[in-house]
Amino acid sequence: MMSSNLDTLYRQVIMDHYKNPRNRGEFEDEDTLTVNMNNPTCGDRIQIQMKLEDGKVTAAKFVGEGCSISLASASMMTQAVKGLTPEEAKAMSAIFSDMMLGKEYDEDRFDLGDIEALQGVSKFPARIKCATLAWKAMEKGLQDHEE
Repeated sequence: MMSSNLDTLYRQVIMDHYKNPRNRGEFEDEDTLTVNMNNPTCGDRIQIQMKLEDGKVTAAKFVGEGCSISLASASMMTQAVKGLTPEEAKAMSAIFSDMMLGKEYDEDRFDLGDIEALQGVSKFPARIKCATLAWKAMEKGLQDHEE
């Protein structure tokens, strides 16, 4: 019964981020990191924008089209990376990736908060790319920025 209640709670968190996305929109100014990615398998498309100041992600936004998992994950990711250094954001993304693959991950390194609601996606391999799309876009943007 406990597992069923937890699954229900996780579904509610995912649907809340999907129906009431945080940080949805675009920055008007040009001083942003912008990355576009898509998942040709299911048609999800995402654009991630981030502002970096003083070595930290100070703001992040997204726009896109896709399934509830993809867009909820983008909402959660844009919330989670604010205030992190690029290295910390990439480390959080690696932890998220491990969680999506059902691997052990360091639960104490970051407070994943709502992101843990996506943990159940690991049971559905076809949906993992949906959940990780925004995270991969964020990683690519930070990697390209460093080069």
